[in-house]
Amino acid sequence: MATGRTHRPATRSRGIPEATVARLPLYLRALTGLSERSVPTVSSEELAAAAGVNSAKLRKDFSYLGSYGTRGVGYDVEYLVYQISRELGLTQDWPVVIVGIGNLGAALANYGGFASRGFRVAALIDADPAMAGKPVAGMPVQHTDELEKIIKDNGVSIGVIATPAGAAQQVCERLVAAGVTSILNFAPTVLSVPDGVDVRKVDLSIELQILAFHEQRKAGEESAAAEAAPLPPAARAAGQADRKGPDGDVPAVMPA
Repeated sequence: MATGRTHRPATRSRGIPEATVARLPLYLRALTGLSERSVPTVSSEELAAAAGVNSAKLRKDFSYLGSYGTRGVGYDVEYLVYQISRELGLTQDWPVVIVGIGNLGAALANYGGFASRGFRVAALIDADPAMAGKPVAGMPVQHTDELEKIIKDNGVSIGVIATPAGAAQQVCERLVAAGVTSILNFAPTVLSVPDGVDVRKVDLSIELQILAFHEQRKAGEESAAAEAAPLPPAARAAGQADRKGPDGDVPAVMPA
């Protein structure tokens, strides 16, 4: 087992805007797909479309990496994979612990994408004594009593919290006290952490609520458009007939 803390590689990441950093994994995912298909080069337009951004923004993002591509040729796929992986710190192995092995935690443990993206699940941890020793994704679950020792022995600096909301803050505090400086939080609660600790929150219910908002807005826009659409001539004529007074004239103002 590794001993001591794992040190982050020295990179130029501090000079890269946060918005650009957030898009780098999108580019890396698209580039990895191209690499797996043995595509040697890619244009900024093709890569931008695959990543879901516009090409001008992609070129600006890549300028922070010092990569400008070659006119008429595009970007070298393998070199870009290396560049982005280096900036994201993925050229080394990052040990991760998952705390809370319920349905969600077990699903995360079984996710096969960690290893191929530079992460190694070092331990699965749960507070339920009945879970201790049970295999999940080929690993025995360990009790939370062992949390601090596990983090120290494996040099863990990234923790994943998949506990119920009520337990998340206490788990977070123990992780931070043990030396974890980055946390991915799946618990439906906001964590309080000291300066120097990064937290990324994944809340599926919030994402669904945002989608529901957009669906409601689209439905409202469609309804408004339908109401504003002009009536066909036959319908207008029928409406005019309905509005005629006793003398056959159409009143200027409809009665309330």
